[in-house]
Parts: sequence; structure tokens; C-alpha cells
Amino acid sequence: MNVKKRLDLEVKKRNQVGEISQERLDPIFVAYRYNDPTIALVCALFSYGNVKQIVKFLDSLDFSLLKKSDEEIKQALSKHYYRFQKSEDLIALFIALKRLNEKTTLEDVFKRGYLKNKNTVEGINELIREITSKYPHATQGYNFLISKVTLKTKGAGALKRWMMFLRWMVRKDTIDMGLWSGIDKADLIIPLDTHTFKVSKRLGLLGRKTYDLEAAIELTQALKTFDSKDPLKYDFALYRIGQEKLL
Repeated sequence: MNVKKRLDLEVKKRNQVGEISQERLDPIFVAYRYNDPTIALVCALFSYGNVKQIVKFLDSLDFSLLKKSDEEIKQALSKHYYRFQKSEDLIALFIALKRLNEKTTLEDVFKRGYLKNKNTVEGINELIREITSKYPHATQGYNFLISKVTLKTKGAGALKRWMMFLRWMVRKDTIDMGLWSGIDKADLIIPLDTHTFKVSKRLGLLGRKTYDLEAAIELTQALKTFDSKDPLKYDFALYRIGQEKLL
């Protein structure tokens, strides 16, 4: 069976109610509950490591804090931490997002960067700038969490968690939430994680040996030969193939 056929079948199989559940976890499982872009972004940014630990951590967060005072946020999150992020990093993120939402929306900030050249990386850079300006805070854990502004692709981080957030926001099917409009699905870049990276190399979709943003762009271009309008419809299928060791 050729690669496109195999992946098309996998997409059909995965795009079903029940594909994401308590038994088949994914961070979007928590985001679904709230149907809110800001909460979805928090879920996406903390999506690294073991999926059970990610979901357990996200379940421990009180997202109503995103509308509370700085003091209430500081008090409520004073003992929270996740892997590289200490409580001060969580507090910074929640306060920054709260302040951003008081003046604008994540969607409007993203579009401010994206619409100049229909470039998703420029949109992400705009969001990172806005978040850091609303509550300046720099630690190793925080910089890892929200990433740094860059237009470099070779040797640069793949921005996997940001790209996943955009997939959730822009695409609409049984898996993705489709909460934003006016952004072309064809402009999205695949959220390249280690599963997707390995599977794509084995399937001959990716030649690049370095795990970076350049590799994510190369893989997206390869998937555009299967579906030029919606290359990321293959992302979740590739991820599950790797996660479930189906190759």
C-alpha cells in the first residue's frame, strides 16, 4: 500500500468520537472541556513529557484564575509546578494571559503577525512578544515554556507546542476545535514531535536528519502533495502511528 493510501485510512480511523478519551489520552482532552483559546494555549504549552502526567497536571489547574486578580493568582499557584516550570513561571503565564485578554484576544494578536505575509511563525512571534510584554519574566523554565521570538528555521526549535495549539484553533473536525477563523489551514506547519519525526523518516516523507523547524516545514511540504489545502489533517494519524508503534 502506498504512503498516501495508508495515511488516508489512518486519518479516517482516527477522526472518530472516542479517539481521544480517558483511555486514549491527549492534552486536547482537557482543552475540549472549556472550549476556550486561552485555556487551550495553557494546555498546549505544557504538552511535553508523559501524556498521563501532562493531563494530571492540567487537571490540577484552576482556569478561573485567568479572570482573577494578580494576588489571587499568586496565592493559588504558589505551590504548583510542572517539570522545568516552577510556581513563579506558572504565575507569570497566568497573569500575562489575563492581562492580554483584558485588552485584546490571542486570535487578534496572532493575526497581527500572521496576516502580513500569511506566515504562522510571524503570528507566533507576535504572541510571544505580547505575552512577555504583559508580564516581563525570564527564567530557563519560562523561556522553554513560551519559546523565543525567531525567524530562523535551521537549528531552531520546531515550536511543536505552538504549532499544535494552532492546529487545534484553526482546523475543525472530530479531533480539532476550530475556534478561530480567517486563517488558512494550508499555512499551518506540522507540530513535529519525536514520534512524528521518526515515523515520517521511516515512511520516506522526511529526509532531514535534524529535529528542527526546518524539518517541520519540510514534512509539511511533503504532506501538501497529499492534500494541498489541509496538510495537517495527517498530523494526528502520524503521531498515533508512532505512539502506538504501528510501523
